[in-house]
Amino acid sequence: MKNSNHPLTSKLYRVKTINKIQAKITMLGNNAKFDAITFMNLRIITSIILFSFIIYGGSLSYIYAPFIVVSYYALFEYFLLNKPLKMREKKLDHEALAFFEILTLTLESGRDLESAIEITCFNTKSELSNEFKKTLFEMKFGKSLMEALEDMKNRIPSEIVNNIILNIVQTNLFGNSILDTMYNQVEFLRDKQILEVKEKINKIPNKVSIVSVIFIVPLILLLLLGPFMIEFIGI
Repeated sequence: MKNSNHPLTSKLYRVKTINKIQAKITMLGNNAKFDAITFMNLRIITSIILFSFIIYGGSLSYIYAPFIVVSYYALFEYFLLNKPLKMREKKLDHEALAFFEILTLTLESGRDLESAIEITCFNTKSELSNEFKKTLFEMKFGKSLMEALEDMKNRIPSEIVNNIILNIVQTNLFGNSILDTMYNQVEFLRDKQILEVKEKINKIPNKVSIVSVIFIVPLILLLLLGPFMIEFIGI
């Protein structure tokens, strides 16, 4: 946790809160530009500035200023952490199928897991492959592959990817077939992708209905009632 540079301000926050924010920042990957303490300090300072600005804005500002500041305080975390995390999760989920398909094919050629991950990483360009590259880099400093994979889970907001990593670690621990595990995981990812496509297709009629109600129905009514309205105005 990157709070060693803030010995005074770190005492203002609960350790549990700091850890929670830091965990989210860690899962942002390379998109993280601050640590937990910096984030929390910035949120409080900007909230105070906003409150002061509103208070001096009018005679009744003291009534609605607290509501605005509380909303800002909540949205600050949403837009800087929660929303980017959700976007990164979707991106990793989207990249998972292609990455693990290539990894499975590499394992089929007779490579061990570490070599297969290395070959897959350097033959794919994605955010997921970058995370596995970090895992390989950590191994150069003494970590085992399983330790590095466990640490990798802390940097991944995707539950799907983390479950696959967990299955890989457990397969290695219990000596089961890594290929059988990867076949099952790739099949799961394919089924999930198909279900997502079907879900999007099923939503199309609802979207068309909404568009019809908002645009097409008023247009039809205008065409039908237009002559009567013109005649009425002409009278």
